[in-house]
Amino acid sequence: MKSKEMTGKKIINFLSDNIVTIVFLVIAIIAIPFSKLSAQYIITNLVDRFARSAFLVFALILPILAGMGINFAMVLGATAGQIGLIFAIDHRIMGIQGLIYAALIGIPIAILLGWFSGLVLNKARGREMVTGFILGYFMDGIYQFFGLYLMGWIIPLSTAAVRQVRGYGVRNTLGLEPVRGALDKLINIPIKIGTFSLNLPLGTFIVITLLGLFVVWFRKTKLGQDMRAVGQDQVVANAAGINVDRTRILAIIISTILACLGQIIFLQNMGNMFTYTSQRQAGFFAAAAILVGGASVTHAKIINVIVGVILVHLLYITMPLAGKEIFASAMIGQYMSDFINYGIISLSLVLYAWRNRRNAELARASLRGAPEGGK
Repeated sequence: MKSKEMTGKKIINFLSDNIVTIVFLVIAIIAIPFSKLSAQYIITNLVDRFARSAFLVFALILPILAGMGINFAMVLGATAGQIGLIFAIDHRIMGIQGLIYAALIGIPIAILLGWFSGLVLNKARGREMVTGFILGYFMDGIYQFFGLYLMGWIIPLSTAAVRQVRGYGVRNTLGLEPVRGALDKLINIPIKIGTFSLNLPLGTFIVITLLGLFVVWFRKTKLGQDMRAVGQDQVVANAAGINVDRTRILAIIISTILACLGQIIFLQNMGNMFTYTSQRQAGFFAAAAILVGGASVTHAKIINVIVGVILVHLLYITMPLAGKEIFASAMIGQYMSDFINYGIISLSLVLYAWRNRRNAELARASLRGAPEGGK
């Protein structure tokens, strides 16, 4: 009898902990047959989109490890990456050299912005996510001021294709042809099995794999263990001699640098950049992906990134055509994709708050010696 109760509790706990992933998986399974897309089309697009987005989502793991929740301030890092790309295109640096040049410009900016963001988030303990969200909008305003007025006027721009027609300011849409697919094409392996064919961007996957190995290694280092301790209990970590504020700032700086590099990889795959809006979507997509993958605001693994990116993109690939078949409108399918994507963030945060309350009630009940779930 007890074994059955234990099994039932394990099933309930598994479902409650992974409800977001399960719901997303069910929706994707329903959407696939309605979309009437071939397996080759879906797999080819998934491989391309995974290579495009995975690095960006990895940027969220360390702040979660340090107990700071979803780092919506990663938008600052994405902005730094875009600034690097603007100068790479303006200076006509092509191919992989252009991406390296963009990274060399973007990383110092990302370090500065990450340090600033970490200082602010340390002043907003317990409210890091909403503060990071507001920081993203704050930086967006500064970035637009620099991009629209200072660049080309005070900060020189030499290429007419980068400048707006009025002579200063960066164009709203910037073509990235000089660096388009530079990393994806670095090591590109064609795979053909019967009628199935696929171009595997091995260079990009190697970079993503190296990042995953870095995360695994970093968690075992002294700093990684300090972040884990801070994430579990800041008071205990401080009593153990860990500089809590410094550790949290370093987590945000590393996250901001990874977001900078991730945005560069993302945009070189896309081949064009919406100068003043591309960075805004980075935080939302990365947050949705890692939460869909089964992470929470206090716990995240590499597998959560992989599963989340695949499921979110699977929905983006199939939902518009599924919506066209079901509702006779592809736009409804696209709206549903966006609605589900953003709604999943809210659902995950609500579930996190519910689990915390449930665990607190169970802890109080056990201290009183009452049966589990009792009051």
